[in-house]
Amino acid sequence: MDYFVTYLEDGLRLDKALVSFLPDKSRTYLANLIDSGHCLVNGKVEKASLKVKEGDVISLDIPEPIELDVKKEDIPLDIVYEDDDILVINKEQGMVVHPSAGHHEHTLVNAIMHHCDNLSGINGVIRPGIVHRIDKDTSGLICIAKNDSAHEFLAEQLKDHTMARTYIALARGVIKENSGVINMPIGRHPTNRQKMAVVREGGKEAITNFKVLRRFNDHTLIECSLVTGRTHQIRVHFSEIGHPVEGDPLYAGKNFDRIYKGGQLLTAVKLKLIHPRTKELMEFSIELPDYFKAIIDSLS
Repeated sequence: MDYFVTYLEDGLRLDKALVSFLPDKSRTYLANLIDSGHCLVNGKVEKASLKVKEGDVISLDIPEPIELDVKKEDIPLDIVYEDDDILVINKEQGMVVHPSAGHHEHTLVNAIMHHCDNLSGINGVIRPGIVHRIDKDTSGLICIAKNDSAHEFLAEQLKDHTMARTYIALARGVIKENSGVINMPIGRHPTNRQKMAVVREGGKEAITNFKVLRRFNDHTLIECSLVTGRTHQIRVHFSEIGHPVEGDPLYAGKNFDRIYKGGQLLTAVKLKLIHPRTKELMEFSIELPDYFKAIIDSLS
């Protein structure tokens, strides 16, 4: 399909110009088409950042969406909220979010594919719109986008830090400070590819705010809010300052005698976002899961 640039699009980035022609497509999706060579400007492959001019001819080839080969599974979901645009789920501990090597079934995506027919097809793949992820053994709130526009709107909130995520964790040891900010860059561990680590060179900015909720003899109950959302961020940061999350099989170290062996005691208890359609500020919250409460009671 060919699109002719008018004075209205003159000076816009190529990806933004395409959004004006195709408002039902997300900018991320269109930028990916440009980067993969599906878009020509005056017969030439260009970058998404190109500033188009009046009179330019944009030729776009939109490939057929790829159907993700994921088995639909009738797995019960703890749905906190649902409408035509978003789905907020309280994910249980032990459930992997999406299929990967070694985890092709019994994931959150398998369950969502069974629950919903209308799901985000962003990036040209018909699949659930997983906007943000939480680790397998981290429980709690996760938001799913049901369409491209919702996916992109929520993804932008993640980028500009207007989507707020709050976690409760039980840390090893007694943290003396009542509150604090951990600002340490995170990157892939230099020798263990399964782990992330605080790295001084080449890492991405990672900021975690925390406050102490309660102290025990050998543990501290903390509330953490993420400014950034790096992989394993809370687990890496608190391990780095000598207070790893209790039960963490990856970052607590081999010398720790875990009081809980089901995985890290870390739960996403609050989620705040702006609704992609109504632009209403929405807040969701859950209680600590029973297994977490049981550990707190035992320490008390």
